Amino acid sequence: MSQSKKQEERQWKDHKQAQHPHGEVKSLKELSRETDKDSKRS
Repeated sequence: MSQSKKQEERQWKDHKQAQHPHGEVKSLKELSRETDKDSKRS
């Protein structure tokens, strides 16, 4: 029949956390490299 409310919430949270709509998150090292490149141009 119908799933328990907690089970539905857990599945919803798992689904939301599994999504990566904007691609992977960059590491701090990668971000600092990019900002170093930008600051050297100015």
